[in-house]
Amino acid sequence: MLLNIVHQTTYRYDQSLPYALQRVRLIPRTDALQTVDRWELSYEGAREEVRFVDHFGNQCRLLSTEPGATQIVITAKGMVTTRDQTGVAGQHAGFAPLWLFERETPLTPPSPAIAALSKPLGGPETLGRLHELMDLVLERVAYVSGSTTSETTADEALAAGQGVCQDHAHIFIAAVRMQGLPARYVSGYLLMDDTTQQVATHAWAEAHVPGLGWVGFDVSNGICPDERYVRVAFGRDYRDAMPVAGIRQGQAHEQLEVRVTVEQ
Repeated sequence: MLLNIVHQTTYRYDQSLPYALQRVRLIPRTDALQTVDRWELSYEGAREEVRFVDHFGNQCRLLSTEPGATQIVITAKGMVTTRDQTGVAGQHAGFAPLWLFERETPLTPPSPAIAALSKPLGGPETLGRLHELMDLVLERVAYVSGSTTSETTADEALAAGQGVCQDHAHIFIAAVRMQGLPARYVSGYLLMDDTTQQVATHAWAEAHVPGLGWVGFDVSNGICPDERYVRVAFGRDYRDAMPVAGIRQGQAHEQLEVRVTVEQ
């Protein structure tokens, strides 16, 4: 499937910024599930300082604000050809060792409540039990837009019984790691059935299954990712894969607006 994507992030300030830095992870890679046919980034109110690949293999750009800027606009757009492999992305590769994805993080801490979600993983039943875990997390945690923040932990979302795709991914990841398997967070795009306009990127999880490698699980939609998905960045949790992160100086009040368009 050929997908056309436009992702625009706008920061507005009520006074000029003395200084700000933004780290951008908005460049998908060509892999077993997708081919990037065309992709470009453009900026208003900021300039690119350096390009680098982080230890998770994510293409990153570091931006600094133009002097006196009161608005920063970051636009990523392009076309990606995707393939449906029932979520199987293949064997692990890259700088980060596989064992790193077995370690807990502040957003995916272990807890008795999370441990109770999943049966022991291993052997020929692993894949089936991961599907059961995905269904159970969605059953226990309803998708409610705006019910959590980027700082909400997996255990907090599970206790609240509601969250968004980020929370579903974190709970799934924490449960998989407690059973001894590597798991990672994926940020990217999803072609939705009812609209092309969205207000955020999408997120899901991948577990490393012996013999298959990384396999994706989109808890929020109860499916393994197919040709409607575009993978952009990976990490241990949201903080490692967030599309834009930064620091700024001064007392300016910030307003954030995100617009995402995904269409076939």
